[in-house]
Amino acid sequence: MKLKINERLAEAAVLGGAFFGGGGGGDLKQGLRDAKLAIELGDVIIIDIDSVPKDSLIVTASMVGAPAAKEKYLMPSHMIKSTELLIEIEKMEVGGIISSENGGYSTINGWIQSAILGIPIIDAPADGRAHPTGIMGAMGLHKLPEYTSIQTAVGGDKKKGCYIELFVKGNLEKASKMVREAAVQAGGLVAVTRNPIFPEYVKENAAVGGITQAIEVGKIIQAHKDNVEEMINKILKYLGGKFIDYGVVKDCTLETRGGFDIGSILIEGNRRDTYEITFWNEYMTLESGKRRLGTFPDLIVTINVENSLPLSSAEIKKGQKVAILVVPKEKLLLGAGVKDLDVLKQVEKTIGKKIVV
Repeated sequence: MKLKINERLAEAAVLGGAFFGGGGGGDLKQGLRDAKLAIELGDVIIIDIDSVPKDSLIVTASMVGAPAAKEKYLMPSHMIKSTELLIEIEKMEVGGIISSENGGYSTINGWIQSAILGIPIIDAPADGRAHPTGIMGAMGLHKLPEYTSIQTAVGGDKKKGCYIELFVKGNLEKASKMVREAAVQAGGLVAVTRNPIFPEYVKENAAVGGITQAIEVGKIIQAHKDNVEEMINKILKYLGGKFIDYGVVKDCTLETRGGFDIGSILIEGNRRDTYEITFWNEYMTLESGKRRLGTFPDLIVTINVENSLPLSSAEIKKGQKVAILVVPKEKLLLGAGVKDLDVLKQVEKTIGKKIVV
């Protein structure tokens, strides 16, 4: 497969990516802007994993931080610099870039670097849905004792004294924590290039086909954006999943802590049920009373019924009319990082709710 991205496909990728963001995955508006910028800067070519030479290295592109942070400052030049730093310092040949995840921005992670540096995008994101931590997007590499993680992070406003360039090499979990701290010091967000690995490992542990799947969901949103009910039905028929309810956001709390957005949302449903969504960047749990209706890595989605677009935890507001959907994890393309029970237990410590049953 070789797919050259045009403006229509770029929009579909971002819209579908926002659906798979499940409350996180970056800002949709910024995603639309930078997807358009990428194809204006050069060719963005998506290829399948089997088209990558077996002896070449694939790197992961991502953004790390808290989407709602008020001081965040991230430019396209930071994204390019993060990839250039890794290539220059390690003197390596990179045969492809994968995104860390799907999301309103995350689906296009690496596109600007691809357009400028001429490196193809591989249709195998580290995870087919968005997730909060770097370990979740590392395809299980943290379980390989001999693997040395290499990560670069760039971001922040020079005028405010927040600009940072970080190169770190070592244990994957410790390196990821340093990148998270770099995001805090940069004002909330950094562009990251990380974890060089051979294609065979990516093929076995990433969400192969995740980008083209996001594009297909995006095409449904494009075709039915004037009829939210029809759009929801088409997406759920395509993916498998369940419509929960329509409702109105009654309350939402959000705290930016340690480089993450953490909080909860209360929605009064049309069916007279009250729903609570907890989030750690992405939506982690959906409950109504004592009933658990969705648990990460299930995909919990809120749709703005006014414009048929997925809503993230960073942008949801009191008074908004929303639709709530759940796509079970069994129906999703997931990377190895969000299948690890020890990793999922980190969620329990953060949100104070049971995740691993």
